[in-house]
Amino acid sequence: MAFEYLTNVPLDQAKKEYLKKLRENGFAGKTETIPVSDAYGRITAKAVYARINAPHYAASAMDGVALHAKDSFGATETTPVTLRPGQFIVVDTGDPIPEGCDAVIMVEDILQNDDGSVTIHAPAAPWQHIRQIGEDICAGEMILPGFMEVSAAAIGAMIAGGVGELEVIRCPRVAIIPTGDEIIPPCADPKPGDILEFNSSIFSAMLREWNAVPVTYPIVPDRYDLIREALQKAAEECDMVILNAGSSAGRDDYSTAAVREVGEVLYHGIAIKPGKPAILGARGAVPILGVPGYPVSGIIVIEELLRPLIDCWYERESDSGSRTRAKLTRPVVSGLKYQEYVRVRMGYVGNTLMASPLPRGSGVVSSFMKADGIIEVPQGTEGYTAGEEVRVRLLGSKNRLKNTLVVIGSHDPLMDELSDLMHRADHRLYLSSAHVGSMGGIMAVRRGEAHAAGIHLLDTQTGEYNRSYIKKYFPHGGVYLLRCVGRQQGLMLQKGNPLGIGSFADIARDGVRYVNRQKGSGTRILMDYLCDKDGMERDRIYGYEREEMTHNAVAVQIAGNSADAGLGIYSTAKLYDLDFLPICLEEYDLLIPESAWGTTLVRQLVKTLKSEAFRARIEAMGGYTLDRPGEIIDVF
Repeated sequence: MAFEYLTNVPLDQAKKEYLKKLRENGFAGKTETIPVSDAYGRITAKAVYARINAPHYAASAMDGVALHAKDSFGATETTPVTLRPGQFIVVDTGDPIPEGCDAVIMVEDILQNDDGSVTIHAPAAPWQHIRQIGEDICAGEMILPGFMEVSAAAIGAMIAGGVGELEVIRCPRVAIIPTGDEIIPPCADPKPGDILEFNSSIFSAMLREWNAVPVTYPIVPDRYDLIREALQKAAEECDMVILNAGSSAGRDDYSTAAVREVGEVLYHGIAIKPGKPAILGARGAVPILGVPGYPVSGIIVIEELLRPLIDCWYERESDSGSRTRAKLTRPVVSGLKYQEYVRVRMGYVGNTLMASPLPRGSGVVSSFMKADGIIEVPQGTEGYTAGEEVRVRLLGSKNRLKNTLVVIGSHDPLMDELSDLMHRADHRLYLSSAHVGSMGGIMAVRRGEAHAAGIHLLDTQTGEYNRSYIKKYFPHGGVYLLRCVGRQQGLMLQKGNPLGIGSFADIARDGVRYVNRQKGSGTRILMDYLCDKDGMERDRIYGYEREEMTHNAVAVQIAGNSADAGLGIYSTAKLYDLDFLPICLEEYDLLIPESAWGTTLVRQLVKTLKSEAFRARIEAMGGYTLDRPGEIIDVF
């Protein structure tokens, strides 16, 4: 098939044709012989047969006496039979049955006499309490078929059947070649422009989970000859190769040309997002997979294109994970050209499984860590609307989702602390939080999509927090407002406040770069209130339209010198070692629907809020006040 630069082949077609091409080239699992004791979890290369009987001798199944059953006939409760020494032999469990004996009577069923004889009150049936030769396994019997995973019990059966070694599919060696001039090994103090190389660690963990052996090569600079040499070496030493980065169309993206010179390129460009620039190549029977440098793209490509090759190596059926249906809390917009993968956080609210989309950038690796599931938006589909039921591939168990407290609303780092404390108190319980702003939280509770919502909404007419909004959006009640914390809001500023910002109005000065929160967040409402109060025109604030979804995201921009100021909370400024200009103390409360109030999850939430452990965590973070957290606020 002719190579096309940046093709846009549908994923299923690419998988099918790639595997077909590799099989034609001789791609298949290799075997090795290992001791049975080391075989747990390995895949048999061929059927395993017993070499001896198990047991290989007639063995006593009980502690007691062995005898000729005929000598016990006639024994009853009223006419017991006494056996003299020589008519029986004492045996323990597992002992060979003595010559001339064909039954065992349990020690509990005999009466020992002073003269060495024993008395029995019931006859023994021939071969009772005797394990016959081959009772468990007969020599020549198949213990395990080929291409079967070896369990712990199977190890015992093989050893009992006299099998000391077996032939298994060798774990494939998968080369990982990281490339790039800007890539450096992991360290605690990277310089500007340095990118920590952690993709190989992610990929290695995934490979180990699939019973493959990762082989990570040294970082290769963006030089064509070095990349080609590394590819050639890896293809000779390993069974599969991952070439990381350089698969796009940038000036230093040499991967495609290097793969083509070492072997051949089937496709460069798959209709998936993220992951489009993937390269499907091979050197004979050795697959060479060019993987984009962005971690989320790389994870998707390896899951979708490399894992099937490992399954093929082991001759096992691919497991795409269990699927279920869930209701979207926010819309998902997708392009028509690609099959897109959207990570979601999930949890049951009532009997409905809710799915909240996570950030979708190709470099947002944390979204994979936090995700409970993945929505696959088919190619040619524009996406899904909020409230629509969608099919989700689960990344964990449904049981965990049923024990997950779903919190949707305003961001605050204390949600992470609550999550940790709740899980510590009861390891069966989890907390999942999605940050959509205070108004988004109110709407999520109103639509029945959350157990709780963090809110801090200022009524600009009264100066009161949250209550008027609850009355407006829940005029008939049906919700509880739970006291959480007071928190210090203010301007987060660069360390040392080099621009000398001394008041809120100073953010409108020339040369000041501001970073804002998203519309609908409580912090954005406060921002607009302060602008109106001071008579400040929004278009005079450089960066007013620049929005971030969390306090941490705002702080990162300031700490990274891409902004000078942003409204946020003190605990976040402290975390990032920023200066802080206090503006107001606000109420951050939790809105809880009546339907969730009596649940185990909410009861544990309330208990945690009232705990000394929570108080200690919050006081250590700084910038909060605590006034009876966990109590109900009288709204109506």
